[in-house]
Amino acid sequence: MASLNKVILIGHMTADPELKQTANGVNVCSFRIGVTRKYTTKGEQPQSDFISIVAWRTQAEFIARYFRKGSAICICGSLQTRTWTDNNGNKRYETEVVVDEASFIERKSESAVRTDSYSAPVFNTPVSETPKFEEIAGDDDLPF
Repeated sequence: MASLNKVILIGHMTADPELKQTANGVNVCSFRIGVTRKYTTKGEQPQSDFISIVAWRTQAEFIARYFRKGSAICICGSLQTRTWTDNNGNKRYETEVVVDEASFIERKSESAVRTDSYSAPVFNTPVSETPKFEEIAGDDDLPF
């Protein structure tokens, strides 16, 4: 039997992400994003869900470096559930999204835009190298 576990979310970071390392030196970053629900009840404020996210290795480094509280982010990943017993002996459950891909949603701020005299290269083909096309007089000569 086939199965599929794929999650795609767009939301805003609820706090600054914090990069940590496991005992084995693997980078990990846990955070939450707020995702506004599509539909609202008439006369009420839009509702949001706050979803726990965990990123590992290079994705964790990327998120910790480029995202801050309030940043819009797109997360592609999979759902994972885990259980543990806390210090008081209570059984705890957590459902979180494990990041496969993270990407920007918004444009860079004006302060991040280049201010030097950089301009994109221009590619021109000389007229002598322009391909020559044969003009077809009527539809009867078309191959389709």
